[in-house]
Amino acid sequence: MALFRHELGDVLRDARRSQGRTLRQVSSDARVSLGYLSEIERGQKEASSELLVSVTDALGLPLSFVLREVSDRIAVAEGVCVPDTVPDELTDAAGPLVGAR
Repeated sequence: MALFRHELGDVLRDARRSQGRTLRQVSSDARVSLGYLSEIERGQKEASSELLVSVTDALGLPLSFVLREVSDRIAVAEGVCVPDTVPDELTDAAGPLVGAR
């Protein structure tokens, strides 16, 4: 079973490493303690939405990009194929997703 916090940590770590940045640099830019960011990257702590925005901003990544990557990784772990577009059966002729508010 894929856990959100594990996948999120992996995505954040991968992004940081691909930028050639240290944990210390990102934690400083995000104004998050080094230890806490390390625990998030290792999947040991749940990140609040506010903290997650601070970290993604420090990485120069849109939050939506990070969440999409996490979602895609969880889908792979679940063996689910997630389409890049909304299937017709989930949309209403008027536009928004059925059940969307």
